[in-house]
Amino acid sequence: MGEMQETLDLDAIAGEVFSLLGSGRQIAPFSSRHQNFDLQGAYRVTAKVRELREKSGENARGRKIGFTNRTIWAEYGVHAPIWGYIYDRTIHDLDGIGGEFALRGLSDPRIEPEIVFGLATAPQPGMDLPELLACIDWVAQGFEIVQSVFPDWRFAATDTVAAFGLHGALLIGPRHRLRDTEHAWAATLSGFEIELFRDGVSADRGAAANVLGGPLLALRHLIDVLAQDAHNPPLAAGEIITTGTLTRALPINAAENWSTQLSGVALGGASVRFS
Repeated sequence: MGEMQETLDLDAIAGEVFSLLGSGRQIAPFSSRHQNFDLQGAYRVTAKVRELREKSGENARGRKIGFTNRTIWAEYGVHAPIWGYIYDRTIHDLDGIGGEFALRGLSDPRIEPEIVFGLATAPQPGMDLPELLACIDWVAQGFEIVQSVFPDWRFAATDTVAAFGLHGALLIGPRHRLRDTEHAWAATLSGFEIELFRDGVSADRGAAANVLGGPLLALRHLIDVLAQDAHNPPLAAGEIITTGTLTRALPINAAENWSTQLSGVALGGASVRFS
């Protein structure tokens, strides 16, 4: 006679995740404790955590796409993209010369330089790249600050989905409007390169092609995934979307200064000092 199948309490998992918010604490991965915890269940937890966060006064403002960079899949043992919500309390604008961001409350944070989109209209499944560009109000280069509530950054994909999509904060550099310039952006958004600096020293290099072939393709992937999700809504006008790291995700500490330089695209770099 086979073993009895585990009945998962997704509300309890969501409550445990929510209790970690801002605490800096870490826990054992859910995948190591619940053998039947799959991606469908994890995205149901995502929806439940959003409800808890909104009841606490936060407002979901968009989505982050994670693990779009195939070059880091082997490092983390995750071999497909995931997504999570971003919130008004986790989004911060950097001014023209950068800004400062406090790392307190985050678990083992790392920095990811990314391309960020602001949506003017809701994109639809099946759109080609020019149609997607027409849905975008602005583009910026920013930093997603990711965190792991699981020790040593060891987890399964299901764990990352349930635990905020690894999202800690989104720091957005200068925004560039796309109105009447969409054609110029179509090629450059898939072909640029980027260099990431820590305290003025090169820490890593990356390219647009790393994120599923380009940030617009990463956005299209998210649209298609959400079209199959019965528990989370599709993208809407006004949402902010950050499309995945262009380089490796690198550990960060207080008192460090991080910056980027881009080539092949009409975007200035971003900079931030951590405290």
